[in-house]
Amino acid sequence: MRRRMWGQGFREYQTPIITASSPEGARDFLVPSRLHPGRFYALPQAPQLFKQLIMVSGFDRYFQIAPCFRDEDPRADRSPTDFYQLDMEMSFATQQDVFDTIQPVIQGVFEEFGGGRAVDTVWPQISYADAALWYGTDKPDLRNPIKMQTVSEHFRGSGFAIFAKLLEQEGTEVRAIPAPKGGSRKFCDRMNAFAQKEGLPGMGYIFWRDGSDGLEAAGPLAKNIGPERTEAIRVQLGLGKGDAAFFLGGKPAAFQRVAGRARDVIGEELGLTDTDRFAFAWIVDFPIYEKDAETGEIDFEHNPFSMPQGGMAALEGDPLEVLGFQYELVSGAIRNHVPEIMFKAFEIAGYGKEEVETRFAGLSTAFRYGAPPHGGCAAGIDRIVMLLADEDNIREVIMFPMNQRAEDLMMGAPSEPANEQLRELRLRVIPPES
Repeated sequence: MRRRMWGQGFREYQTPIITASSPEGARDFLVPSRLHPGRFYALPQAPQLFKQLIMVSGFDRYFQIAPCFRDEDPRADRSPTDFYQLDMEMSFATQQDVFDTIQPVIQGVFEEFGGGRAVDTVWPQISYADAALWYGTDKPDLRNPIKMQTVSEHFRGSGFAIFAKLLEQEGTEVRAIPAPKGGSRKFCDRMNAFAQKEGLPGMGYIFWRDGSDGLEAAGPLAKNIGPERTEAIRVQLGLGKGDAAFFLGGKPAAFQRVAGRARDVIGEELGLTDTDRFAFAWIVDFPIYEKDAETGEIDFEHNPFSMPQGGMAALEGDPLEVLGFQYELVSGAIRNHVPEIMFKAFEIAGYGKEEVETRFAGLSTAFRYGAPPHGGCAAGIDRIVMLLADEDNIREVIMFPMNQRAEDLMMGAPSEPANEQLRELRLRVIPPES
């Protein structure tokens, strides 16, 4: 990675490890200050502010193999404490410039170390909304050809009362997961059981088989909605004899994650996923804001430093409609480098100008002197190695991994501090409630 970045004229810099807390979308690891009792440093979730300051300073092509620290719940593809990323930033760059710069680096790594597996050279750009609809995630496995579709109209006013009544509620819909070659009752029942294990009541299905008068739709849903509607569904999904479709309904946020996982399982079990190649895509047009389901408050959905598409004018309307120049293959964005737009973007999320100037003093001060348009991205190196090594769990490629409870049992971390250390830091530990 270093060789390829150097070859494109990027310079390598090391940014601080002990810094200030910053809203990056995860919890910070805090470090108490001995010299300033009651005040805390933070370990960086990413070198975000530093690399933007490097751009303002006139160093227009930066990269770093950056250690990052996030206090997160463990997942198979994510370390619960720390990880490394190929972090880069460039000035006077559009979103496409970033894509064109990083693709040969990542693609070259997979071609060189992928064990002979094919690497797709065309990386499609898929909107966040389409990725959510088609794949149920913004990190889809594109080796699996299945695309989910909305089929609400086929169930509206139908004899299947559960979906028909559900669709009378605002913001609800029914989505179908096509399952080519999945047309057996045994497989359909197995997927229904999968949905129940994931916390849903179940997953409706239809499968198509030979009947007395030709192609016949079978399953509980088919009986409830009738042959005309089932045929319309089959035509829309492009299915035929021996195929099936699975259905989930409600507000997408409630079932989307399970739908995405079901798509993965269907692709694997039916042999549809091509495991002998690597396929990449850029997910683009992320929403900048989201509404908290409980409080109704607006906050940043992802990276708070992204430039809104449409600039200041976009921030005058509905915040939930604002899209950012923000993207994922590797997390990145074109940055919000105009002070007035930055202050307005933070104001919508409940951060006043004075708070922004206090929390991000270095960045807001630097921007007043003029900042070049800039953007970048960061690729998780541990996760790349996991894919190259054909492992399902990131702990298999980390030399000293934490366990599922974020503990290092060999080194005894986390450990209880000595009373002397606590006194020196002027800290008191409150025991957990029993």
